[in-house]
Amino acid sequence: MSDILHRLAATIAARRGNDPATSHTAAMLAKGPAKCAGKFGEEAVEAIIEAVRLNDVGGDRAALTREAADVLYHLMVMLEASGVTLEDVLAELERREGTSGIAEKASR
Repeated sequence: MSDILHRLAATIAARRGNDPATSHTAAMLAKGPAKCAGKFGEEAVEAIIEAVRLNDVGGDRAALTREAADVLYHLMVMLEASGVTLEDVLAELERREGTSGIAEKASR
């Protein structure tokens, strides 16, 4: 499997503290976790819209692909802004592996 998410996480972390005028990532991080979360939510909604369009009216697969990439990027920015690492998320997924979603949700 590609290590693109690890490279993306490293790039985002490296941009923290850069000049917000020259780095979109630095600008987002400078605005704090709440702003990053809001942008993630906006991108998630855009992906949802493209998924519905694709499945309901024969929308554009490329549009959904682009929005999904935006979602992943903004998720990673939100995690960085909140002090949660990709490794934290991957460890949680690994912990859940092999557990039914129903059982996992009931355990919370």
